[in-house]
Amino acid sequence: MSWQTYVDNNLVGTGFVSQAAIYGTNGSKWATSPGFELSATEVNEIITGFSNADSVRGAGVHMNGDKYYVLRADERSIYGKKQSDGCCIVKTNQAILIGIYKEGVQPGQCTKVVENLADYLISVGYVSIDVRLFQSSLDINNLLPRL
Repeated sequence: MSWQTYVDNNLVGTGFVSQAAIYGTNGSKWATSPGFELSATEVNEIITGFSNADSVRGAGVHMNGDKYYVLRADERSIYGKKQSDGCCIVKTNQAILIGIYKEGVQPGQCTKVVENLADYLISVGYVSIDVRLFQSSLDINNLLPRL
């Protein structure tokens, strides 16, 4: 499945996410919904927010030119609010999932969609070997192909 399909079907297609994007943790754009573009500065601000939550708690996060006041920020998730709109941003090992919701959508509905997609990507192994070893205490020999 392409990253654009995840944005179109698994995020925006639910009806609980108005606009969405998926970026790599290195800042590269993987997929976005139409009309939703983040500048390099905005993406870097989000990336920094995952390792330094205080940087976005005080200044907010900016996406598509709009400022969202940060309600929660930690190493996995950043939640923000702008009047009756809001955002849910979730980081996996290699991807950053961004969901924007508009008035009429409950924050928890958007959050559930974005967080669940992140959990799914992690569950299907879309993480590095180091994280898989840590999460499931697998033996490295079980991860290597048999010769």
